[in-house]
Amino acid sequence: MSIEATLLQGMNDKQQEAVLATEGPLLVMAGAGSGKTRVLTHRIAYLIEAKHVLPWHILAITFTNKAAREMQERIANLLGDDAKDIWVSTFHALCVRILRRDIELLGYNRAFTIADPSEQRTLVKQICGDLNIDTEKFDPRQILAAISNAKNAMEMPATYLAKHRGPFHQMVGQVYTQYQQALQTNQSLDFDDLIMKTIELFEKSPETLQRYQQKFQYIHVDEYQDTNDAQYQLVNLLAKGYQNLCVVGDADQSIYGWRGANMNNILNFERDYPQAQTVMLEQNYRSTKTILQAANEVIANNLQRKDKNLWTQNEAGDKISYYRAQNEHDEARFIVQQIQTLMREQGRHANDFAVLYRTNAQSRVIEETFLKSSIPYTMVGGHKFYDRKEIRDILAYLTLIANPNDSMSFMRVVNTPKRGIGATSVEHLRAFAMDNHWPMLYAAQNVMMATELGAAAKNKLEAFGMLMEDLRDHAKVMSITDLTDYILDKSGYDEAYVKIRPYKPKLAGKT
Repeated sequence: MSIEATLLQGMNDKQQEAVLATEGPLLVMAGAGSGKTRVLTHRIAYLIEAKHVLPWHILAITFTNKAAREMQERIANLLGDDAKDIWVSTFHALCVRILRRDIELLGYNRAFTIADPSEQRTLVKQICGDLNIDTEKFDPRQILAAISNAKNAMEMPATYLAKHRGPFHQMVGQVYTQYQQALQTNQSLDFDDLIMKTIELFEKSPETLQRYQQKFQYIHVDEYQDTNDAQYQLVNLLAKGYQNLCVVGDADQSIYGWRGANMNNILNFERDYPQAQTVMLEQNYRSTKTILQAANEVIANNLQRKDKNLWTQNEAGDKISYYRAQNEHDEARFIVQQIQTLMREQGRHANDFAVLYRTNAQSRVIEETFLKSSIPYTMVGGHKFYDRKEIRDILAYLTLIANPNDSMSFMRVVNTPKRGIGATSVEHLRAFAMDNHWPMLYAAQNVMMATELGAAAKNKLEAFGMLMEDLRDHAKVMSITDLTDYILDKSGYDEAYVKIRPYKPKLAGKT
């Protein structure tokens, strides 16, 4: 059997058409359960095996790390070692990779750090304090959401202030201005910056853009209906070189408008690329006829859509049922009654059931009702490994070692574990650093020049500065594993942690 026949085996006509359409722009409108991931992976394999495209000329962009891993694994099953040279990543991972190489053209250090959500909130709270903004009235999360939307729309602070005139927007614009200045001082980016700065890099350096256009001769984007304006601009900049852009998605599954997704990106694809070929994947392999009929009747009411009609060869299946609860307690009681009935009448076990909910706040009433009804349950989720306080503390030490300009990481660890440096002393140090335009670590190392701090506070801050200098010296010769152990020991974290935990944290070796 030929390579082409092997890769197309078991595919329906439309799936095969999408795999074989390798040159020029391609829009694949893929309904739910229509095998789009299989189409993408087999199309990439076909480009390499049948069209002899070099693997490093292929880019595939997904929206989650999980989807990227799954795609990479499925391509590896088809291609073996050749799959390693294909860039399969999320938008943010792609941009980090580009910026680590070329961000110096924008005046940043390659060792820039990426601010996590808690660091962003802390920074915004500090800025609100400096601007006398009441954080009880204006939640920092709300301000950050507005800043995020501005970045996704490619609006820099000056543009945002000029475009949005309302009192709230003007306040956000002031915070946004200082927020960006603080990030640059810290040599940090937030997640939205990763895409915005990559676009800025390409616009400032046409040579850099041309290099990546030459590299990525075949580009694939999954879930294209969920792209925002910044992601759309990034994709189109990269695709201008060869125009071999394959986007896969479904306007009827666009549900992320609230976080900046622009459904028009997929609806207007054929306008953006007049020579584009369009393939409709309408055969569903996942659902029953009953489910698809209901889905088709619901999405037919969408005002903006490209007509398609999902169909399946699967059986009709059970009828759909729903219960309209009066409140959260009524909802929880109904769930428990259904579980008890099925356990009693059909011999089901507790581990045969799953309860899905949209927000964590909804779980409390359901848990309470399970407890009162003696139904055993397991909560799936909770804090991820890297969200745990002790892990984030050690990562902050490592970050500060790599990027001494990162004052957000400094503020997290300067008194962690407790070393008698209070919030007032830290605030005086921050003011001292700002007056001299220094990062806070450098200010701590020169704290004896500060006039607002007492002798005891100066000694403790200077000692911390010396500690960080020692850690940075050892980082030059130690492996990351040995350095982590050294940080745990010298910072006093190891001893302090053992006092409050019955075991030593297994951090060493987690890179």
